[in-house]
Amino acid sequence: MREIIFIRKNKNKWQNYEKLLFSNKYLAPDDLTGIYIDLTDDLAYANTYYPGSKTTSFLNELAGSAHRKIYKTKKASGNAIKRFYLYDFPLMFYQYRKFLYLSFFIFVVFVAIGAFSAASDADYVRLIMGDAYVDKTLQYINDKDPMAVYKQANEVDMFLGITINNIKVALYTFMYGALLGVGTFVMLLRNAIMLGAFQYFFYQHGLLWQSARTIWIHGTIEISAIIVAGAAGFIIASGILHPGTYTRTQAFIRKSRDGLKVMLSTLPFFIIAGFFEGFVTRHTEMPDFLAVLIILASLSLIVYYYLWLPKIRYHEFIDKEGIKSFIK
Repeated sequence: MREIIFIRKNKNKWQNYEKLLFSNKYLAPDDLTGIYIDLTDDLAYANTYYPGSKTTSFLNELAGSAHRKIYKTKKASGNAIKRFYLYDFPLMFYQYRKFLYLSFFIFVVFVAIGAFSAASDADYVRLIMGDAYVDKTLQYINDKDPMAVYKQANEVDMFLGITINNIKVALYTFMYGALLGVGTFVMLLRNAIMLGAFQYFFYQHGLLWQSARTIWIHGTIEISAIIVAGAAGFIIASGILHPGTYTRTQAFIRKSRDGLKVMLSTLPFFIIAGFFEGFVTRHTEMPDFLAVLIILASLSLIVYYYLWLPKIRYHEFIDKEGIKSFIK
């Protein structure tokens, strides 16, 4: 790439970084580190192709400023985890909201396909869920306790087993993003089709409401977190498919780092979902209004954290800096 083209592509970004680095405004550790990594990547490129140029000298100076600011503002903070979940992650995630929309759209479409397939083929649910599971559920229905599957294991054992299993599913969904996003797509497809077929199975037996008000007590957060994991997988894929001014390796590393942060954000939600499934869902005798209240509260929490809070943090950041930040 000719030096003039390199400058044109990155000039606005460097100017924004310069304003941020030489202002007295607070910069979150992750944002400051991201700027530093970005600048050193550009500096490495300039050193390779334009050694001794004014561009290389400028980038070296700017990267040095970022480095000094990192260590100047590096304070021992006991609230690092709190800052990550309440400030740094939501601000970072704002730029990736389109991947969350994509993951949600894919999931909803295949839930509908799963339900339609179950309606069209009487054996489809057995194909998806397995004969043993279907037969056991039919037995529970005959025994007038269709949700008995949630009462079989000890509360603690169920909580730990379900939480670990859900995290494993989410990790696979995330890591398979390295397969150009195809693996992530397949994981979302599988889980969505199972959900659609499973819910239609209860509909066939006149138990749609009873199953939904029970399953979605834990399922609202559990399914939402898997959809977020899908977004993390697509973030990785975007680094490979659309590296921009970086090499594919550089872009892959950068996007993998951001995707991993997205995955870390889901851990508390998987723990909450596991707690609900182990200790709360089994109480099928609870009043409908209480079950609905838990479901709505869970949905509100997810919407606030992954949709509303990132928007709030983004606009706070712009207002503090007085310029449009590097997050787009």
